[in-house]
Amino acid sequence: MTEHRLPWGLAWAQRLQAIAQTGLGYQPHPYDKERYEQIREIAAEMIAHQAGASVDVVRGLMATGEGYATPKVDVRAAVFRDGQLLYVREREDGGWTLPGGWADVGQSASESAVREVLEESGYQVRATKLLAVYERDRHPHPPILYHSWKMFFRCELIGGTPATSFETTEVQFFGEHEIPALSLPRVLPEQIRHLYDHLRNPDWPTTFD
Repeated sequence: MTEHRLPWGLAWAQRLQAIAQTGLGYQPHPYDKERYEQIREIAAEMIAHQAGASVDVVRGLMATGEGYATPKVDVRAAVFRDGQLLYVREREDGGWTLPGGWADVGQSASESAVREVLEESGYQVRATKLLAVYERDRHPHPPILYHSWKMFFRCELIGGTPATSFETTEVQFFGEHEIPALSLPRVLPEQIRHLYDHLRNPDWPTTFD
């Protein structure tokens, strides 16, 4: 895949936010605390300007982050059946994606992927291989506030029946050349195509970055 990078303004803002959050997480001297808060405010203004969003909204999102700043983990499940891939349609934006979402505290990444499949599609699966680990910002997803890693697991279908959830409106398998209109914040066409490459080459190692 061609390497993608965030616009410099957003990349710098993410780094400033991480520095501010980490600094504030170590209970700094009041003088330093004030400086870290100023850095966080500058980052919020930069992100709001780049994203066309309200500074208050961005500021509120930043306020939820505490402690040492680390990437968030997004897990996605590649569930193949007879050469077709399982998709769910997102209620939020109407686009299709692989079942998945943020990993939960207290679960491994693969357990989170299996849970997401059941919650979003009604199917029961077993994770069998980690196919890819991507730094989200190196791929042309629409930008978001958080620096995150995306983990794609090959999952074997073992049971269940299709069922939607409060997050999804449809559940369907599509063929390799029938990729539906995707929810691009969650998955990209080139990522889907690469998962099929893994299907044809089961001995390939995990793809990363």
